[in-house]
Amino acid sequence: MAMFAPKPGCPLCGIVASALPTPSNSWRAPAFSSDPSNSTNPELLWKDQDFTVYRERSQPVSSKGHIIIAFNLHVPSLYDLSSTDLPLLVNIRNLATRLLAALDAPSELPNTQSSSSPIHEGNPRFRVGFITPPFKDNKIPVTDHLHAHAYIEPSDLMGWWRGLAYGSLAWYAIDDLIAEIRETVSNNRVKSGYGNRQNAPIDKVPLAGARSGTADGVETSEPGLPRTERDLEDGESPSQTPTSAQAMLVSQHPLRT
Repeated sequence: MAMFAPKPGCPLCGIVASALPTPSNSWRAPAFSSDPSNSTNPELLWKDQDFTVYRERSQPVSSKGHIIIAFNLHVPSLYDLSSTDLPLLVNIRNLATRLLAALDAPSELPNTQSSSSPIHEGNPRFRVGFITPPFKDNKIPVTDHLHAHAYIEPSDLMGWWRGLAYGSLAWYAIDDLIAEIRETVSNNRVKSGYGNRQNAPIDKVPLAGARSGTADGVETSEPGLPRTERDLEDGESPSQTPTSAQAMLVSQHPLRT
């Protein structure tokens, strides 16, 4: 069995599969709510070779916008990632920022050229991160398929009980995760030593911290998530160019009307 292969019955694997042409026996996109008034079909916003992004319509935490960024691979948890996967985390942050900006101001269309722009301009109203076990969002009860949440504050639809999953005990902000990984694999005090971390110079280099080695040129980078042969041969980071399916999803999205 292939590593991180789709898992039968996984709701997010079903959503990932539904965004592409699939065999007739593929899993159906699930509904996370038993309320029949809510749509059972996710509102797909973006699709590339690494991520599938949809807008949470059944149980959003914010009326301004709440999106889910799911790994296309069935990655069980954050602990399956290594420093080599830092470019993926940077892509999540940049992609979330652009899509939330489009939801916040519909007249501004999301940039479809790439999800890995080296320039990161944070918005204090945007929250992007992961809910860490054993906590979970009880309205979106997926715990074994890695996905990030991104939403626009205020979180006026969250509620106090659900808010535990998005609070300081469980929430792992993606900026903190990226900075902590970089700090462990380099001598850059990214998290603890830079006052304005969102505009730190190191953030202009998306691949910073993804590779490590010794002084004599021996590479000691840890294995990351599977890549295609082309990625390995060309040394390219993922999500550099939009796929035809991705371009179709963005061009047909209501934000473009």
